[in-house]
Amino acid sequence: MSGFVTPVELRASFARRMADMYGDEVPAYNTLVEVAAEVNADVVSRDGADAERLGSIERVTAERHGAIRVGTPTELRQVSRIFAALGMYPVGFYDLREAAKSSVPVVSTAFRPIAADELARNPFRMFTSLLVTDDRRFFSADLQARLDAFLARRTLFSPELLALAERAISSRGLHAEDAARFLTLATGAFELSADPVDRAWYRELEQVSAVAADIGGVTSTHINHLTPRVLDIDELYARMSARGIEMIDAIQGPPRWNGPDVLLRQTSFRALAEQRRFVEADGSVASGSLRVRFGEVEARGIALTPAGRDRYDAMLRDVDTRVAAGMTRAAAATRVWQEQLPSTELGLLREGLGYFTFERTGAVITDADPAALVAAGVLRATPIVYEDFLPRSAAGIFQSNLTDAGRKDTASVGTARDSGWLSDVIGAEVADPFEIYAAQQRASLDSVLPVHA
Repeated sequence: MSGFVTPVELRASFARRMADMYGDEVPAYNTLVEVAAEVNADVVSRDGADAERLGSIERVTAERHGAIRVGTPTELRQVSRIFAALGMYPVGFYDLREAAKSSVPVVSTAFRPIAADELARNPFRMFTSLLVTDDRRFFSADLQARLDAFLARRTLFSPELLALAERAISSRGLHAEDAARFLTLATGAFELSADPVDRAWYRELEQVSAVAADIGGVTSTHINHLTPRVLDIDELYARMSARGIEMIDAIQGPPRWNGPDVLLRQTSFRALAEQRRFVEADGSVASGSLRVRFGEVEARGIALTPAGRDRYDAMLRDVDTRVAAGMTRAAAATRVWQEQLPSTELGLLREGLGYFTFERTGAVITDADPAALVAAGVLRATPIVYEDFLPRSAAGIFQSNLTDAGRKDTASVGTARDSGWLSDVIGAEVADPFEIYAAQQRASLDSVLPVHA
């Protein structure tokens, strides 16, 4: 690393360092990456150019997202500055309190690049969850007071790291020496700490939520999982299982079917027991283990419009109804998808369900309807890849890796949180994913059509 280091270069280096660190801490992650690479190579060999319809093999192979958890608005604001230095900005609001059946008292956003060219150069994302300590469904007033006091005493990000982040933001990068120091400090902030854990305090929080304990029961934060991208998640699931690695029970998100891949499919290997040191009530230190970190993998599909997401949500409800009537979830999902979702990309475009970019083929344009022009061969449509997350799927991954459902008082009223509140906490607007995709599609249409609806 020499000269001036731009945000995209910082982001790419940070992603590599995080992968190396997490592979050292959780060796099964290296196996996951290895198997994903094998599957991707096999899919490209089998399907040729079609395998790269939703991204080049170079991008797919390099692609990762991570996940972290913080405890206070101040911690979230600070980490947002570190990510801003890497060219990553908050996109989407996810309330896992509502999406999860078990106790997951967090709201989340994803820090990621926004511009298409930045995503193409390095699409690293960080799904970031914030504990909602004043939600009475999970925390009593007494427990909240003690939890808030505990969180207020800790420092996750050093003043030096935050100062370098501000310098990188204002200068749009850092000189090599500062960049190296920034990356060392930033990566180190997410290492698993060797500090002993107060066993009684951790267990008290764990009775409410294992996620709450992972956030508020320790004096640091850490990378919770890293997620490579794979072109055939069903094949990866089978190969990981064949290697003796215990996977969660199901793949989250849309089913495998004979139509276009949409949105996001995710699965993981189960959280592994990691050795930790614990402080006992008498002050002695003893060995033990915690199961909080896992290895996730994802397969990305086509970004859906608001109408497409409404259709998707209605389809999920239909699946739930059929499961309640006795069908297996896999069979119900496949049947619903075949009945209710167009089986081609052109069908998604015609019904206004998916986002696309467009290129002219050289023919004369005589119509302003993109779907008609694509059908006539006048335009070529390329699907826009879904870059974001699904609350129900994220909650499903979290739930599948918990050893206990925790405790949730459904009779109490939850604390209101929304995208506007999160924007105020971060000090920057949490972008609406739909607006990003729609703007990309509009810009593409403007470049190929003299007039469009």
